[in-house]
Amino acid sequence: MCAPSNRKSCLADWTSVTTELLLGGRIYTPTSTTATAIAVENGVISWIGEDRAARALHPDARVTDLDGAFVAPAFVDTHVHLTATGLALTGPDLSGGPEAVRAALAATPGETVIARGWDDTTWEGPLRRTDLDENRVVYAARVDEHSAQASTALRALVPGLEGLAGFSPDGPLTAAAHHAVRAAALAALSNAQITTAQTAALDAAAAAGIAAVHECGGPDIAGERDFTLLGALDHGVRVRRYWGEAARDADHARALIYRTGADGLAGDLFVDGSLGSRTALLRAPYADAPSNGVAYLDQETVTAHVLACTRARIQAGFHAIGDAAVARVVAAFAAAVDAFGGPRVASCGHRVEHAEMVTPDEAAKLGDWGVNASMQPQFDALWGGPDGMYARRLGPERAAALNDFALLAKNAVPLAFSSDSPVTPLDPWATLRAAVQHHTPGSAISPRAAFAAATRGAWRAGGVRDGVAGTLVPGAPATFAVWDADELVVRAPSDAVQRWSTDPRAGVAPLPDLAPGARLPRCLRTVVDGRTVFAA
Repeated sequence: MCAPSNRKSCLADWTSVTTELLLGGRIYTPTSTTATAIAVENGVISWIGEDRAARALHPDARVTDLDGAFVAPAFVDTHVHLTATGLALTGPDLSGGPEAVRAALAATPGETVIARGWDDTTWEGPLRRTDLDENRVVYAARVDEHSAQASTALRALVPGLEGLAGFSPDGPLTAAAHHAVRAAALAALSNAQITTAQTAALDAAAAAGIAAVHECGGPDIAGERDFTLLGALDHGVRVRRYWGEAARDADHARALIYRTGADGLAGDLFVDGSLGSRTALLRAPYADAPSNGVAYLDQETVTAHVLACTRARIQAGFHAIGDAAVARVVAAFAAAVDAFGGPRVASCGHRVEHAEMVTPDEAAKLGDWGVNASMQPQFDALWGGPDGMYARRLGPERAAALNDFALLAKNAVPLAFSSDSPVTPLDPWATLRAAVQHHTPGSAISPRAAFAAATRGAWRAGGVRDGVAGTLVPGAPATFAVWDADELVVRAPSDAVQRWSTDPRAGVAPLPDLAPGARLPRCLRTVVDGRTVFAA
């Protein structure tokens, strides 16, 4: 699709076109603030400029009238769970409280129900086992996906469940008990159901202007069958698959890559859990519970994994949210730097997921070592602020330091933004708005920096370091999205002095307005390597 007022003519078969010339748009490119035209030749951007020159230089090209639409590099989401996302798109909504949960599940057919979205911080008390139908296999995940309620029938499928860490006879399950019931519920799905869910999630990504996603799988998430099925799936949206299993040494790391076909041993390799479920690992106890959270991996295991992957030149990474968990990860990278040197560590492009509680000293080290921070700005939008879940779990002072994008950016930590879908929606512009409108003064970054983290930075976090991926310049892959967008502006972070202009003489390429209340862009077309994967 190319423009709101000229849609039918844009739904032709693009695959037969050698050169497509898109005219009359607003092109987001570092080469010009006034570009209105872009030429695509055999899947590569061949030219960017203004309409008159475009027509003269490409007289035989097929012309698409953008009718003022905004064209920008397509997004990359660096942390998703595709099967869970697909099931969430079609499953019951559990966000309305225990009574609404019972009604939603009663209206859902089937012997097995996998649902998600309940949030005990928005109603009185957690979801109880007795709130679920005891005779059906029901897995009901909390909104953060780090704890879940399981029906009596589902619990009966897990021998020895009562002896696992995180077990509760009637309350939500966490830690090993949660992983066990999730595995049992997913085992009840057929291959066809899993593939259908994965396809639905990738279709939704394409419709959101997302060209590539990073699947964060592992033995404690959706399992190897799910991971293998995704690897065999053919879809226009590119998928990079990470397997979250700790390697003992370099040979073991290589064997894991060979067995799973993974692109890296990173993603959701859990050092800890989440703040909402009180399983994030903290140095000091939670403000609302006498606990420091849960440690899934000890320091020795974390360090061994980084050393193994660095030796084997495999991208490593971890899920780390709490400050004690982040400290373990930073200590492991420090050990690798001592063993192999900073350049060798940086060349691997290691990453840490979430990285919500990072000190200034840790940020400086991560920046020096080129460790990518894959972060989720919508977490702050949902749970930040003086009255949010973070403040209830940690107290206002500790909560205010979470997700400090500005701190990481100042220390040259490579940022990559994501949704952690289905935890937050596949909505890149909402992600950017959250990064720009951070609850804590001084923690926000500019729209331009946020956009880079969701495009160029996200490609880099996935190992693409060609210097052009995530930009619209001649010679770059023709991977872009076309948007129905309102007026474009140049704006500073929300907590800085406002500097904005619609005048191209400002010298900075403008972006859609991300201020509160401004209408976010709507995707009209998504193109990956010259191939249209979504048309509105």
